[in-house]
Order: sequence, then structure tokens, then C-alpha cells
Amino acid sequence: MSTNPETVKLSSIADLIGTQVDPRDRPQSLYIGLEHVASSRFIRVGGGLAADVQSSKFAFKQGDVLYGKLRPYLDKAILAEQDGVCTTELLVLRAKDGIDPRFLTGIVHCREFIEHAISGTTGSQHPRTSWHRIREFELPAFPPEEQSKIADVIWTAHNSILACEEAISIGAELKRKAMRDLFTKGLRGNSQIETEFGLAPETWLSMALDDCAKVQTGVAKGRKFENAEMVDVPYLRVANVQDGHLDLSEMKEIHIRRSEVERYRLQTGDVVLTEGGDFDKLGRGFIWRGELELCVHQNHVFAVRPDRERLLPEFFAYLAQSAYGKAYFLKVAHKTTNLACINSTKLKAFPVLIPPTLDEQREIVEILDAIDRKIQLHQRKRAVLEDLFKALLHKLMNGEIRVVDLDLSVLSKAALEGVAA
Repeated sequence: MSTNPETVKLSSIADLIGTQVDPRDRPQSLYIGLEHVASSRFIRVGGGLAADVQSSKFAFKQGDVLYGKLRPYLDKAILAEQDGVCTTELLVLRAKDGIDPRFLTGIVHCREFIEHAISGTTGSQHPRTSWHRIREFELPAFPPEEQSKIADVIWTAHNSILACEEAISIGAELKRKAMRDLFTKGLRGNSQIETEFGLAPETWLSMALDDCAKVQTGVAKGRKFENAEMVDVPYLRVANVQDGHLDLSEMKEIHIRRSEVERYRLQTGDVVLTEGGDFDKLGRGFIWRGELELCVHQNHVFAVRPDRERLLPEFFAYLAQSAYGKAYFLKVAHKTTNLACINSTKLKAFPVLIPPTLDEQREIVEILDAIDRKIQLHQRKRAVLEDLFKALLHKLMNGEIRVVDLDLSVLSKAALEGVAA
């Protein structure tokens, strides 16, 4: 904590409000459950009506802090912007007179507070902390004026993150609409025909993927070998393959025969797609850009290697992401209650929509790639701001740095440099 010897306990700056109400007595009131509180965010992400819930709830007022006691490592707490009722899994904390509620919100999100709350949980299946535990948390005794200055800084950083997330969401919606229009009307508003998987441009051909690309299956884990020369090589897992991008932040290695390396090796321009699992993993993926000199892929990830004289890898990757592609994967997948998967036979039969010219494929790719680049710009900015936000929250709340010592223009410049990187 701070080198400042003067500290206060949470109980000296906030009260627990335990007013229980029957939601039927106020059916039009806002209802907030844990599902409406996102990790590390200061404001709610949704809400319901009291009329839609049953059993006793806590009442809260505008300016109260709603703190999630269940699994405190999830870091769930928000500042209420209006009166309402909430689940009893949220503790209602009210700032005492002279305490900035925004400052209180920051306290319950700081690293030391979360660790303090976790260390006092009870229950192995559903660990919960309690007011009895968190009320003892100690923090530096900041004067009211400095509390508000700290709150100004951390809320500005927090709201900048929300602005990035909104821009990412807008970009994703723009991309969905662009793919819908491009893959149903083409570039020039072609006449349309109805296919089994949605509308398509009338002048485009439909060709089985197996006729315009090679589908490569991956290597299975856990095989046993005797008397074989073995090597450890990086491999692409389902966790690395996201919808529209690859996450290579954590790459693992697999033990395979040296003679098999070329068989399972990824090549630059391969479109990597997952076979399924959860419904959101079905056919998701994008393009391997040769990020590693040598990398193979596991058997739950397919590598599609298009014949570039007929089909551009980027065009197929976007088609697979589109509503048309997702409709095909869902139609042919083997489904159970919560799972769906495809095999190589189904993937090879994918009816690829092919424009009359490669130039049209390139133009479509350029449009969608420009949207992707804009989304990625905001994603990089969000990552920089997240790091900045966490550092500010930690160091300001424990008194390691003071607002007066901050050069916020330098911090803003650092964020912008991170975006440009």
C-alpha cells in the first residue's frame, strides 16, 4: 500500500445498504442482475424489469455502488445511474457524506481490494466474499478534493475504453452489412438467385471447395511412436483460431515424427478453420500469414489451400465468415445439444461462390480488409488503454502516485503511440 501512514477502512467511507423489497411492489423499476455487470467495467451493460423477477431483492438508489460478492475474482461492480432493485448477489454500498461515489467505484475495482476480497471467500463451489470481510479493507486517507481528482482520471480512462468498444462494435456491424451486400449482390448490384444457404449473385458460379482448393487435415495429440525420429514444433490450436483473426499470444508445441512435419505444415495464405465444438467455434477462422517460420496445426483445425488462379484465400476466408458460410456450416454440421462440428468431407463440399473475375474478388477483399483494419486499430487502442487504466487504478488508489504528479498529456501520447505501432 501507500507509504502514507494514514489509512482508513472501507467501512469509514461507505455503508452497506440492506433494504430488501418485493419486486412485485415496484414492477416498472430497473432490475440489475449479475448478468448485467461486466468484469472491470464501472457501468452496467444491460438491465431488466422488476416485474420479470421473483423473490426478495435489494433496493438501491442513484449513486450507490453495486458490488458482486459471488466469485470476487470476476471484478464486478458498477455505479448505479438510477434507482432500482438488484439481485442479492450484489452488495449495495453507499458512499458516506463527503465521499465521491465515483471514487468508491474505483476502490472496489483496484487490485489490492480484489485480492483482499478473494482471501476471505467461503464456499468451494460458489465462493463468496462478504461485507464483514470487505469492510476491513484499508486504503490511503485521501482528502475529498483528491478523491474527486482521482475519480476524474480513472473514469476518463474507463470511458475512453468504452468509446473504443463502441467503435469496435460499430465496425463489426458495418462489416456484417458489407458482407451481406457483397455476397448477395456482388459489387454491381447483380440480380440474385435463392440458394439453399441464402441469396447469391446470379452471375456468380458455385463450385465445391474440393475443386478449387486443397483441404489439409491436422495432427492429433497423444499418439505413441516407437523407433521414430521425433521433433517438437509449434502447432496451431483451436484456441488460437478466432473469428476473423488469429490469436498467437500463446503458442504450444507438439511432439511429432520429423517425417510428418511437411505433411502438417502450414503455408502462408492457408485459410485455417475450426471443425467446431461450441456453436461459435463452427467454421471460424482466418488466414495464416506465415507468422512463424514453422508451424503445424492440430486435427481440430483445417487448413484450406486455395488454387489462387480460381480462388483468393482472403475471399474464401470472408465468404466463410459471412451469413452464407455460417448457414452452410450449421446446415451440414453434426449437432448435439450444445455442440456442432464438421468433418473434412463436409468442408470439401462447401459450395464456394465465385465471381466471374479475380478482380472482383480482389475488390471485395479490399473493401472488407479496410473495415478490418479500422476495427483492428480500435482493438489496439483498447489494449493500450486497458493497460493504462489498470496501471492508473492501481497506483492512484494505493497512493503510489498522486494526480498532481501525473503528466496526463504524456500518458495520452503513449496511448496514441501504441495505436500507431
